[in-house]
Amino acid sequence: MNDTAILLVGHGSRNREGNTEILQFAAQWRDRHPTWRIETCFIEHADVLLDEGLDRAAAGARRVRVIPFILNAAGHVKMELPAAIEAARARHPTVDFGCVRHLGMGREILTVLQGQLDRLMKALDVPDPRTTGVILLGRGSSDAGANGELAKMARWLFEDNDFELVDLAFTGVTWPRLESVVQRQVRLGMTQIAVVPVYLFSGVLMDRIQAQLARLRGQYPQVAFALGSHFGFDPGIFALLDAKVGGHELPEGALLECDGCKYRQAAEAEHLHDHSHTATSHHHGHDHDHPHHDHAPA
Repeated sequence: MNDTAILLVGHGSRNREGNTEILQFAAQWRDRHPTWRIETCFIEHADVLLDEGLDRAAAGARRVRVIPFILNAAGHVKMELPAAIEAARARHPTVDFGCVRHLGMGREILTVLQGQLDRLMKALDVPDPRTTGVILLGRGSSDAGANGELAKMARWLFEDNDFELVDLAFTGVTWPRLESVVQRQVRLGMTQIAVVPVYLFSGVLMDRIQAQLARLRGQYPQVAFALGSHFGFDPGIFALLDAKVGGHELPEGALLECDGCKYRQAAEAEHLHDHSHTATSHHHGHDHDHPHHDHAPA
């Protein structure tokens, strides 16, 4: 590992606390592996963005292994990250750049979500699961595949538990939204509702979720709500990254499994990402419901 740099790529948040938490995570990960060289950067809304992060990682390294520290792959992971790595290869022709898969929605993340749900049930004094609704709350994307991955998690939680209702909601971009799913579950007789956010770290949308839950508690005083938290520091996340580093030594030239996919080619043809997230840190004037972007940290 002495000649290999690991580059942890976060999404980046307009809430600086979210970015700080990722830096803290990286520091804790370094403490676990003091011989590893671990660098960090962000796709947007941060001081160190992709180009600078890749250059820092390449300095003095023979290999750079990029880890998208993101739960779901949508536009940023499928288009901007591969493009930035291709440009870095041109700037550093002697360095072998490779990129492992993003965190994804596999059994490791399911275990983390199940732990969140178990803690929420204890907070509700372990009520009858048949009268307790579960809402898995993601940030939403214009990429149907990313939304489908979250739907898979909801189904797996349903299969592994005894809840009558395990539903899916999103904070933006797509539907249904949290308020409408809560309304449906109340109509179906749920007397407790556990909301499990699928977020790695704090950010603008986690703040929004807190405000939404406060309003919902006022609207439905007869319902007991329990809200989970972001889970980026869960031991399961460290273990998942350890497995990626230890088990995914990519051959030279390897990139993401979706590099060159139809989604990326079509979006590039339509110039959906003609603004540069990799050059300077800046703020967008639009909200997170923009139809073509997967903004806000996962």
